[in-house]
Amino acid sequence: MASHNRRKAIKSMLAGTAALTASSIVAPVSSLAMEQSTEKLKGNINHSVCRWCYNDLSLDDLCRAAKRIGIKGIDLVGPKDWPTLKKYDLDSPMCNGAEINLTDGFNDKRFHDTLVKSYSEMIPLVAKAGYKNLICFSGSRRGMDDETGWNNCAAGLKQLMPLAEKHKVVLVMELLNSKINHKDYQCDRTWWGVELAKRVGSENFKLLYDIYHMQVDEGDVIHNITEYHNYIAHYHTAGVPGRNEIDETQELNYPAIMRSIVATKFDGYVAQEFIPKYTDKLASLQNAIHICDV
Repeated sequence: MASHNRRKAIKSMLAGTAALTASSIVAPVSSLAMEQSTEKLKGNINHSVCRWCYNDLSLDDLCRAAKRIGIKGIDLVGPKDWPTLKKYDLDSPMCNGAEINLTDGFNDKRFHDTLVKSYSEMIPLVAKAGYKNLICFSGSRRGMDDETGWNNCAAGLKQLMPLAEKHKVVLVMELLNSKINHKDYQCDRTWWGVELAKRVGSENFKLLYDIYHMQVDEGDVIHNITEYHNYIAHYHTAGVPGRNEIDETQELNYPAIMRSIVATKFDGYVAQEFIPKYTDKLASLQNAIHICDV
């Protein structure tokens, strides 16, 4: 009889554990609960979120949600949207709007005149608005070897460094994977971006380490963050595989990754850039902030 009761208790306990695990994966906290939440974040990570992942929301709605969750900034918005961010006392931790696109970048001298003009106009605007980081891209290889890519990128970027240094603006090149999402993109490994930063030779050029993209192309995330953190100005997140939520449905250990970022004394921003697959997208966002708030 005792044995039967023990088996029954274990079976009941396991069923309860399974239900809890399943609910944490497929049903993050509801938006209603999120609106009522007053949980204070730890403050070790400056949280941001990428605008484009929530394009079905108005910017005002996203800003209001960000304030409720404890997010301090909205990534990847340009000058026309900065007044909205300021209305909600939110930062613009990674500005955009000077780039041509993700494929036509600094590694091709054909685009240098256009890029130098565009960034020369945008850098003072970023500074005037009180912001610091402005995104840029290497562009596609188009058969180009590494040496040519480094030389071309450095030649274009060095034209902008005096202006960036004058205005205290950092041009930040994003590391993107060339395996799945951005095939043929040249700055697709941490070491490639670090070598470029060394050649540019200015504290006003750094890297945007996208955790999702670098897991896809090279892995070894915590080692590379630890090894190369001096060259990193900003981080983006997403789950691997799929670029969706960063919860238990994917392979990366985000709390451990965040602890490694904190250990480097990083004082910039970590921005959520996953594509929500659950119906309640804002609940997914709050769950991601909770996961990363170490």
